[in-house]
Amino acid sequence: MDLANYLSFLGAAILLTLAPGPDNMYILTKSLSAGPRQGVTLAMGLATGPLWHTLLVMAGVAAFIQSSPASFMVLKYCGAAYLLYLSYGAFRSKGASIKAGDVVDKSESFALYKRGFLMNASNPKVLLFFLAILPQFVQPNGFLSPSLQIGLLGLTFSIQAAILFSIAAICAGQLKDTLIRHESFPLIMSRVEGTLLLLIAIGLMFL
Repeated sequence: MDLANYLSFLGAAILLTLAPGPDNMYILTKSLSAGPRQGVTLAMGLATGPLWHTLLVMAGVAAFIQSSPASFMVLKYCGAAYLLYLSYGAFRSKGASIKAGDVVDKSESFALYKRGFLMNASNPKVLLFFLAILPQFVQPNGFLSPSLQIGLLGLTFSIQAAILFSIAAICAGQLKDTLIRHESFPLIMSRVEGTLLLLIAIGLMFL
């Protein structure tokens, strides 16, 4: 893989990450409601998910899922069910956990990181996207083997996504302490989060 090919992939990855989508919207929503630290934690989880998809592409699992409609449907509905579960929890919440400041305990941070990771890792559409896009930038006669090139591209995608998502989370999170002064803000944000997760689940099932 030469430098020009690698930079072309990096440019495409950045444009894809910056494009409006459910991940960006969820990070902004969580950062506005809970602060930049939680937003960044969620961003790290969402950005780690592509590494899982990269491993599946390298192992050939993605190609099997693409050729097996039943496997694809099982993964799709499992991912949608998880999002519906998160949406239900958000709708039940009254925003009591949203407080001034940005203090988050380790268990809460891990749970939020895990949520972001599972949201991305359980989305078969992301897996098939990686199966389609990563091989396009692999050079069969490159210095690295095709498998290692795919691994490098997947790692690159995750790193740039983590950086860009974190910047968005920090910028949005700065507004939290100002907005939280409004008494209805925690409840509104809980409803927004629940609605967004519901829409993502519907999109996963039907789009």
